[in-house]
Amino acid sequence: MAVLIYDELTAAERALWDAFPEGRWVDLRTGVPEEDDPATGAEWGAGRTVRAEVVAALLLGGGPARPGGVAALRLAGARITGALDLAGAEIGSPVWLRGCRLEQPVSLHAATTRTVHITAGRVPGVDAGLARVEGHLDLTGSVLETGSLTLVNAQVTGELRLNGARITAPGRWGVFAGGLAMGGGVYCREGFFTRGGVRLVGAQLPGGLFMRGARLESPQGEALVADRADASAVELSDGFRATGTVRLRGARIADLLTLDGATLDGTGTALFGVGMQVGTLDFGLATKPSGTVDLRGATVTALHDRAGSWPDEVRLDGFVYGSLHSEATPGRENVTRRLAWLRRNPGYAPQPYEQLAAWYRQAGHDDDARRVLLAKQRHRRTTLNVPGRVWGRLLDATVGYGYRPWLAALWMGALCLLGGLVFSAGSPVQTKDGEGAPFNALVYTVDLLFPVGDFGQRGAWHWTDATQWFAYLLVAVGWLLTTAVVAGVTRTLNRN
Repeated sequence: MAVLIYDELTAAERALWDAFPEGRWVDLRTGVPEEDDPATGAEWGAGRTVRAEVVAALLLGGGPARPGGVAALRLAGARITGALDLAGAEIGSPVWLRGCRLEQPVSLHAATTRTVHITAGRVPGVDAGLARVEGHLDLTGSVLETGSLTLVNAQVTGELRLNGARITAPGRWGVFAGGLAMGGGVYCREGFFTRGGVRLVGAQLPGGLFMRGARLESPQGEALVADRADASAVELSDGFRATGTVRLRGARIADLLTLDGATLDGTGTALFGVGMQVGTLDFGLATKPSGTVDLRGATVTALHDRAGSWPDEVRLDGFVYGSLHSEATPGRENVTRRLAWLRRNPGYAPQPYEQLAAWYRQAGHDDDARRVLLAKQRHRRTTLNVPGRVWGRLLDATVGYGYRPWLAALWMGALCLLGGLVFSAGSPVQTKDGEGAPFNALVYTVDLLFPVGDFGQRGAWHWTDATQWFAYLLVAVGWLLTTAVVAGVTRTLNRN
């Protein structure tokens, strides 16, 4: 095959054919940046043109063998015409294509190959679904003009490098990699851009996903989908921008999920993290998200955030965290901000309040925990019917739902003083002549207010004028206050 093909090869193809057995570079670049830009590669002449069938023949074992050499295909600055179809192939040599222009998509579907580098070039698309790459898959700085990077159920033992790559796939996923199994990390940093979004559903990413400064655009849909993905770390920070939803439903991130300095522009839901499990969540966004953040059922060991990072609506029902860390805000100011954070959750849900109170108790801030639980009761009151709201307001005003029992003492003290003044200004009538203790206005007031116990004044004296109605009022208020205290304290002691 080599002899039959060799006679028909162009000078560039013969140079590649001869260099392959020893893995030498064939560099067809001129050294002039404007002339070597793959964007203008369609104008490169025959001296820089290599047919895809020649590349395929070399990689499939049709090239010459040279004892003692390590075969590798290394080509720079070439225009590769035709379809580079290596689907199902077993490729034993690494591939380096640097600054090349490929006029048709590359197919590595279900292939087994060594390291593949297609860097700083232009290619319509790359299909490596079901492929096994023993090494790295590197598209650093390349432009995928009209197609996707497909890695569905692929296995890459090394790293996936997409730093600075630009992928434009209108109406499709820019990176379609559900079920991807990585040995190393996935790097999409330093200017990575995709129009069409990144799909990593069920991906295994033990080396992490790093998208610092990346831009993902999918205005009508989902910019990043990593549902049920398993990763050591996910970095969406320092200029990361997602136009569309970031979905991490059920994802398991062992160490760090950071959005520090990120921008989330999803119009409906900016971040969908329902049921995800994260070690440390750093939610220090550059600006407030334009859509909802949904953390229902998520579990986070430690949450770091900033006040301006949360949108107007945050779904927190079932969100569990081990610790909270935020910008330095002292005591009550911090509790006020956290309560405002809880109120961003639509409707009334008790769990977010219980979770926050548990965190304050764990940190030793019992007063703050009581403030949170009091706020929970006040929020719950808005969901009750009219009688329930009236009774709730009474509990709130008298004992703070049991979390402020000292309020009852203040009420009792004020009423005792008022009663003492009113009753000392009049002349009561002794119920039975010669019986009972001498009248004492203050003790008489206390006897009326406290329904339990008897100081001997309530039964020994009464009134015949309007003052008697004031005495009845004190008895009624005493019963209400006592009932409120018992109900409030019972509510506090019995959390169920």
